[in-house]
Amino acid sequence: MYQVLKEGCAIAGLDPSDASLLRGHTNAVVLLKSEQVVVKIARRGSRIDEVARTVQFVRWLMASGFPTAPLYPVDQPVVIDRHAITFWRYLPQPAYPVDAAQLAKPLRALHTLPTPPLSLPAHDNIAAIRRSLAAITCLPPDTLAFLRTHAAQLELDLATVEFEHPEGVIQGDPQHRNALHVEQGAAVLCDWDTVAMGHPEWDLVTVEVHCRRFGYGRQHYGAFADAYGWDVTRWSGYPTLAAIRELRMITTNARKVHHAPSSLEEVQRRVDGLRRRDLSLSWSIL
Repeated sequence: MYQVLKEGCAIAGLDPSDASLLRGHTNAVVLLKSEQVVVKIARRGSRIDEVARTVQFVRWLMASGFPTAPLYPVDQPVVIDRHAITFWRYLPQPAYPVDAAQLAKPLRALHTLPTPPLSLPAHDNIAAIRRSLAAITCLPPDTLAFLRTHAAQLELDLATVEFEHPEGVIQGDPQHRNALHVEQGAAVLCDWDTVAMGHPEWDLVTVEVHCRRFGYGRQHYGAFADAYGWDVTRWSGYPTLAAIRELRMITTNARKVHHAPSSLEEVQRRVDGLRRRDLSLSWSIL
């Protein structure tokens, strides 16, 4: 990783000598402290065109004055050994994550944006679940069969859902760790890899799932719903969307177990909870 970082920084004219890893999951996220720049290194083989589209989208957001983590002004992505590298201005953060209520204003602004001048993919959780199920190697056949059956039933349920909000730009994975603090208690969105066209309900149910599953509690989510002005849990389609979102989170993490073997126990615990239909089981963050 450091060799890829070093070569990428050389092209961008940045000094990586004091680099430190902030996060290593889907991407390696590295801070260049002296440069006040964050470098995101995608896994080898990630689609370069998708990373380039993310850069194009964020540039459009910045030009529109939208509250987003800002790109560093350099031609990007830079590609080293099939790794797509992007560069972002560093926003110093306190030790605690963004509150759900702080997500409401930028999410509301996102959901009311005009159609962007670039083609974004359609948000499709069912397709993403199927891709993950086809790639999972850590779970036994009977568990995979259960998950496939569950996905098929949820797809049927989804066909009957009547959405309240029109389609538009959605973040795709809005949560406490995909936003950053800025001045005066405000927050900006970051991590635009999942941006898509879809119904805002998908973003809203993701916030609710994270509040419920990761220990933030009902009051924490309630503050978000009040600030946003609409409570997804009071909508008839909520149970279906929440179940789909949770299944995607389970199958995505199961697919990535070979990158993080220590996560297998948590994946199995979530599947067990799913079998019991335990909607209140607390999850550990992976």
